[in-house]
Amino acid sequence: MTENPNFHLIYPALMPLLGGWLDYLRAEKRVSPHSFKAYERDVRDFLTFLAAHLGKAPTKADLRDLKPADFRAFLARRRRDGLTPASVARTLSGVRSFFSYLRRNDILRNDAINGVSAPKLPKRLPRPLDPAAALKSLDMAADFAPVGWVGDRDIAVLTLLYGCGLRISEALGLNRRDVPDGDMLRVMGKRNKERLVPLLPVVRRAIETYLTSCPYDLPPEGPLFIGVQGKRLNARMIQLVMQKLRQVLGLPPSATPHALRHSFATHLLTAGGDLRTIQELLGHVSLTTTQHYTDVDTAYLMDVYNNAHPGAKD
Repeated sequence: MTENPNFHLIYPALMPLLGGWLDYLRAEKRVSPHSFKAYERDVRDFLTFLAAHLGKAPTKADLRDLKPADFRAFLARRRRDGLTPASVARTLSGVRSFFSYLRRNDILRNDAINGVSAPKLPKRLPRPLDPAAALKSLDMAADFAPVGWVGDRDIAVLTLLYGCGLRISEALGLNRRDVPDGDMLRVMGKRNKERLVPLLPVVRRAIETYLTSCPYDLPPEGPLFIGVQGKRLNARMIQLVMQKLRQVLGLPPSATPHALRHSFATHLLTAGGDLRTIQELLGHVSLTTTQHYTDVDTAYLMDVYNNAHPGAKD
């Protein structure tokens, strides 16, 4: 489905509802810009589908009277449009959020959507690098830099991802003043949730090397990591570094900046780290998310066993 530029003219009765929900997502839920756009697009697509499905512009009464079959018809249409099961599940999540907002604010109530199940998704495990590949990536990160300080910067960023388990957005969102004098780094995660992570000596040294070689004056309130134009570094630049490392080191396509965060968690768990502690370090809201690494840990250990133990080849 394509976005209709005259959407607000076609659905005047529903625009206040949609606008209120979007304000809620932005101001109270504080969803990321990417999630905000996806949710808005999904609900607009849903309302556009309803117009064709009902033969008229939907009203509040129509939303209240929808049956499970109506929601399933929308999901079936999205599958015919070529969406993957994961995208269809995300679409249903957006529509659920919209109806949940309407119910909590006593605008209208329709529980029919609760009778609709999302498509079953295959279980996808995080894909970490092995320790040797992770360390080699850090060692070679500067090899592709046009000037020395850019190489120091790239090493510092990747070392933060692997040494502290940061998301790329968290690392690049740091300001100069965020580098602590002590050994604990305060990180602003998803939904503005703060957490503290240990700043290992190797990570501190990498950051200090970058700060020493950087030709720009970095004010306390300004970005810690900058591009060659002096502005906050774009994640795409680090993604390109990892792309070059994949080519040189023969790493799989899953070797992205985020894979270094996965590697941080998996290698901690393999070394005997506590799952609850790893959850706090990663900033996961739910322990269920962190528990995925136990499956990765088991797979990793079996791979080591199969490659190293003499009895595995019998």
